[in-house]
Amino acid sequence: MDKMDKKLLFIIPTLAKGGAERVLAVLSNHLNGYKKDIVVFENKIDYEVDGNIINLDIPASESILIKIKNFFKRWKKLRELKKNNYIASISFLENANILNIIAKPSKKVIISIRAHIAETFEKDPFLFTGPKRRLLVMGYGLLLKLLYPRADLIVAVSQGVKESLIKLGVPEEKIKVIYNPYPIEEIRESAKEPVEEVFEKAEYVITTGRLTKQKGQWYLLRVFRELKKSYPELKLLILGDGELKSYLVKLSQNLGLKTYVWDRDKLSENFDVYFLGFKKNPFKYVSRARLFVFPSLWEGFGNVLVEAMACGVPVISSDCKSGPREILAPKTDFRYQTKKPEFAEYGVLMPVFEDRFLDAFEPLTEKERLWVEVIKKMLEDENLRKEYSEKALKRAYDFHVDKIIKEWEEILR
Repeated sequence: MDKMDKKLLFIIPTLAKGGAERVLAVLSNHLNGYKKDIVVFENKIDYEVDGNIINLDIPASESILIKIKNFFKRWKKLRELKKNNYIASISFLENANILNIIAKPSKKVIISIRAHIAETFEKDPFLFTGPKRRLLVMGYGLLLKLLYPRADLIVAVSQGVKESLIKLGVPEEKIKVIYNPYPIEEIRESAKEPVEEVFEKAEYVITTGRLTKQKGQWYLLRVFRELKKSYPELKLLILGDGELKSYLVKLSQNLGLKTYVWDRDKLSENFDVYFLGFKKNPFKYVSRARLFVFPSLWEGFGNVLVEAMACGVPVISSDCKSGPREILAPKTDFRYQTKKPEFAEYGVLMPVFEDRFLDAFEPLTEKERLWVEVIKKMLEDENLRKEYSEKALKRAYDFHVDKIIKEWEEILR
């Protein structure tokens, strides 16, 4: 069969504002020579993709009964696609992965696992509490133990995620680690686009990611207030949207920080913290930052770290499970987590913050004070920033899309 006659099916709930969604877009745009269909459950499209989008038009619901009904509707529609003779169906995120395995719409079912399942379900504050929560976590874990081994191949986004899958009971021979792909030249070209005049000459640190518990942005707000005592002109930019928006904005204001919110305020230079929402091109903001700061409590890989490094920006990251250590200190044991600041080969790794929300009036924790001191050191040491900027860019090329795509092509043979 000629390569151009080969068909691929991608499956994902939406193409809206997320790391998995962006990776799917990159894969679709760089896996050349295949005919591609991309199934979404609802019409939320924020990324350009190369392929025919098939919108099942079965949106998410909060109702348990409707969730069950929607599951079977999606399953039926995916089964109908089997007639297209796809050589492989590649799914992203748990709901799509489960449907891919059960519906089996292609000759080869490939699922992409992007996070520590246990971390996500045990720490997510928006799930049930008490006995209901424990039952949900146990039931979901059992479901994945039964289903995931039925996939033909599981692509884990990091060694840490692979290890978590093995602990779940997935056979190691079914797991392949493929890091996320990055179109480095495209990122660097996008980084050249102009920003609003307010940010052109401003000195700021930046973080990007959904406003959700996993990302730990409230710690960065508390750290930033302490930094303002030494750097009164310094700004903090937070890119992203999510369910913690109201909490984070209120915390920022209670900390005495002048807080800009993208859908509320008129942009000016008179703010300390800027909540800018989701940006299709975050790179133009990241590239002008003094530092990229990443306070995540857990990750699967940490897309935005490599994107910041591709912009030539030095990074400070929590040493959370998993990804940051594999990116910034690849010669070390990926299982290790530092208890003190570690000036690693390609960036700075920091102790992970505690898994709890804080308010504006609680004193800084010991870990927060460590973060303050390290950020100060990086802000004050121009030579160190320059060194890490150069090393970061060099390391980013290890995840270049051309290199990663070859690994995907290998598993599609």
